[in-house]
Amino acid sequence: MIHSLFVLCILLVFYSTAGADEIYFKNGDKLTGHIKLLTEGRLTIDSSVAGDVTVDISDISTFSSEKEVEVHFKDGTVITQQVSKSKPGQIAIEKGLLIDFENFELEKVASINPPVPKLPRWRGGATVGITSTHGNTRIENSSASFNTQRRGKRDRVTFGGDYGRSEQKDQGTGDMEVTENWWRLKGKYDYFVTNRWYGYGSGRYEKDSIADLDRRVVVGGGAGYQWIESAGMNFLTEVGLAGLHESYEGQNDSESELSAQLSYHFDRRFWEGNKLMFINDTTYFPALGDLSDYYLTTTAELRAPITSSIFTNLKMIFDYDSTPASGADNTDVKYILGAGVNF
Repeated sequence: MIHSLFVLCILLVFYSTAGADEIYFKNGDKLTGHIKLLTEGRLTIDSSVAGDVTVDISDISTFSSEKEVEVHFKDGTVITQQVSKSKPGQIAIEKGLLIDFENFELEKVASINPPVPKLPRWRGGATVGITSTHGNTRIENSSASFNTQRRGKRDRVTFGGDYGRSEQKDQGTGDMEVTENWWRLKGKYDYFVTNRWYGYGSGRYEKDSIADLDRRVVVGGGAGYQWIESAGMNFLTEVGLAGLHESYEGQNDSESELSAQLSYHFDRRFWEGNKLMFINDTTYFPALGDLSDYYLTTTAELRAPITSSIFTNLKMIFDYDSTPASGADNTDVKYILGAGVNF
């Protein structure tokens, strides 16, 4: 009877550990359970005794798995196989039907059963503003803008645009006269070579019929540094080169020149619950052949939420062109008051 109980205990111990993954530590300890994943140098195993246990891979000598696991190596190789223990600092993976094993260094393993990465999604907002005045004077104003961004693990894509048009009744003729008619589009691609440094390519297209600007086209690229990137605050600076082309209505001559491109972006949310947001962009384009010939554009915006997805905003766009169209001012300032929606 005693002999039978002893055999039963041995069998229970055997079956409780059989079919389990095993981790062997450098200090001689061993942990059994079910390997869930390994990411960022830390391995998580589901132990029947202690639940989920996470350990540094630097403390592991070797390990084995009862079933197939998906092993990702740092060189990009992916192997889905059962893993067997090997000598310290290595794991063994079956090569084929002949049960031949190949050893791999643990330090070359990037991850095991990594979670499926979430696809980056586009986020942004769009605003509209309409003003209509009737009576002794008649004024019709309309404006619109949008911005959208997709942030991936290694890159970032940004698009944006603004539009404005105003008409005012001429008291002498009674006709509606266009006093403002402009629009601009811009796009940018950033590729991060480190968590902070990135290379970028950008482009913008602008038109302003009141300033006789037929088109302004800017295409450039360079390097940027992300000083702060968080939900509450973002700040970056950039330096590069840009080709700038300007042509004006009623003028035969157009200007094309190579310029430096210096810019920054800053945004911050204020107060408890992030109830107010400030956004500021500035880009400076001095011509390399003549630094006194430059184009400067800056945007400042305040956003206040109405609901979780709807907000009201006040936006100011300031442009300075040291060589404007004949008869046009160097400075152009636009104020836009509107309401928008986040998406």
